Amino acid sequence: MQQIFNFIFKNSNRLLFLLLLCISFLLTIQSHSYHRSKVISSANFLSGGVYQQINDVSEYLNLRTENEALALENARLKSILFNKKDTSYLKKMDSIVGIPADDILVSKVIHNSYNVHENYLTLNSGSNDGVKQDMGVINNLGIVGIVDNTSPKFATVVSILNVKSQINAKIKKSNHFGSLVWNGKSTGFVQLIDVPRLASVRKGDTIVTGGQSVIFPENVNVGTIHKIYIDNKTNYYTLDIKLFNDMTNLGHVYIIKSKNREELNNLEKRNTDE
Repeated sequence: MQQIFNFIFKNSNRLLFLLLLCISFLLTIQSHSYHRSKVISSANFLSGGVYQQINDVSEYLNLRTENEALALENARLKSILFNKKDTSYLKKMDSIVGIPADDILVSKVIHNSYNVHENYLTLNSGSNDGVKQDMGVINNLGIVGIVDNTSPKFATVVSILNVKSQINAKIKKSNHFGSLVWNGKSTGFVQLIDVPRLASVRKGDTIVTGGQSVIFPENVNVGTIHKIYIDNKTNYYTLDIKLFNDMTNLGHVYIIKSKNREELNNLEKRNTDE
């Protein structure tokens, strides 16, 4: 202990200089958006590289599981192929809910957090691949999240298991809308809030994206109604939604590009400015 005190006393000037340097660096980042974005991008690049290496090792160790999953998927696709009477449907298999194949980027989750209140994913695709902020991320089962930041080779995604996430969604059979949020409790459930009382809701009804934004196309699967509550303060429904996705076990995902996003954002901004 005495040696530690001696070291601090002997190098007090240098330690003070380093402390002040760190404080000034943090203040610069917090007060300038440009510097903050550069630091976030660099952090994404470094953490993405580490997650990529970890994922490569994990992927090798789980080859058997991956092969079994691929075998099941091949069996399902063959069943569709041999049992579908209208074979013209197969020509549309390269698109997702009406999105052209050119507007879909295939990526892979190399890091996934789901045990805190603000969960994020890291993808092995970045700005070099055309990934941009606010692009929607889904997989074959439903929505996953929204792109938050990018570096040249990687991207971070705000998971739907994030208390700050808010996505437009609706009851599929009735088209009544609400906001999809997460209460931070279970990884298998999210909540659809602000659903009007006049809406017809039943346990088991399917919830899909509402299409009132340019992030997600309409009718992407979310989950099914598990429980129904009435908010006494607002007199609206709050619905517990059981997710189709297992958010603790994600592999390949689809990043959805929107050619109309910038045009719509500029138009809305123009209306706000006026």
